[in-house]
Amino acid sequence: MTGLEEIKEKLVAHERLNLTDGLHILKSNNYLALGYLASSRRQEASGEYVYFNNNAHINYSNVCKVRCGFCAFGKDLDQKGSYTMSIEAIIAKAEAYGKQGVTEIHIVGGIHPELPFSYYLDMLKGIKASVPQVSLKAFTAAEYDYFARMEGVSVETILKTLQEVGLSFIPGGGAENFSPRVRDVICPGKLSGARWLEIHRTAHKMGIPSNANMLFGIIETDEELIDHLLALRELQDQTGGFYALIPTAFHPQHTQFEHLPQASALRTLKVIAAARLLLDNFKYIKAYWVSSSPQVAQMALMFGANDLDGVVREEKIYHMAGAGSPQMQTKEELVRLIQESGLTPVERDTYYNILKKY
Repeated sequence: MTGLEEIKEKLVAHERLNLTDGLHILKSNNYLALGYLASSRRQEASGEYVYFNNNAHINYSNVCKVRCGFCAFGKDLDQKGSYTMSIEAIIAKAEAYGKQGVTEIHIVGGIHPELPFSYYLDMLKGIKASVPQVSLKAFTAAEYDYFARMEGVSVETILKTLQEVGLSFIPGGGAENFSPRVRDVICPGKLSGARWLEIHRTAHKMGIPSNANMLFGIIETDEELIDHLLALRELQDQTGGFYALIPTAFHPQHTQFEHLPQASALRTLKVIAAARLLLDNFKYIKAYWVSSSPQVAQMALMFGANDLDGVVREEKIYHMAGAGSPQMQTKEELVRLIQESGLTPVERDTYYNILKKY
């Protein structure tokens, strides 16, 4: 308890927490105290509001030449179960989502060995022409890194080209854990953690905001987890371009790490609390119900989270790894989860502009 007492004193004095404080949080079993401290910080960030949006996911292809060991989504080009959507099919799906009142479409896929850059350009251009009211949160840093290498240009050039046809936000995927040790084991063919940070820094300087992800519950140590958070905090100090952190629990089923146990609910709550307390410059911490389950996400609202992501509608990446969560949540269900927590549900757009309070 000594560590948490010191943390409380720091928080009251508005002092920044450090690596040692983060380790105290992850090692503590005083869940009531952790929840109290993290909820107090959440209250300072957004009061009683908990956010969600009317969003939809489009995973345009699961073909990926990188094939990270922790991923159950990616397939080889000719492997059974591989798919790549046509531009026409993507636009049709986007149009259907638009008729359902979606305000954001989240688009990610694999590192496809054969698709030309024009495919991605035409995809965003076509969606924006068909459903101009929808914001496009598209492609991870890993995809941008690949596009730049494929075209022989800078990431800035790629971002500018896609921004001109509708890109407005970058999702946080591909971050996993920034530790070179972890990445060498779980995703040796992927861009480095330093490169991920560099790409998001570039986007922020261009006025393109982003989210940040953090995978946990695989092989990372507590120190590596806290170091990941501190690296994000440092970049946020410099750019202010991050909106939300999304801690996502690793799902081992159908991956090279099937022998590992899935992250527990209690570990998830500790990680959420650590993120809220260390990331004093992030206003929003998501409890991503797709990876944790709606029930654990609801509990995470008591540990510093203030965003339940959204309706989602269709999600393939976590469900291929054995996620037991439903494919979507209705707005009514998200509102219920938040209201049962004694908090105020707020429907938002991509940029956290308030669309409706419940």
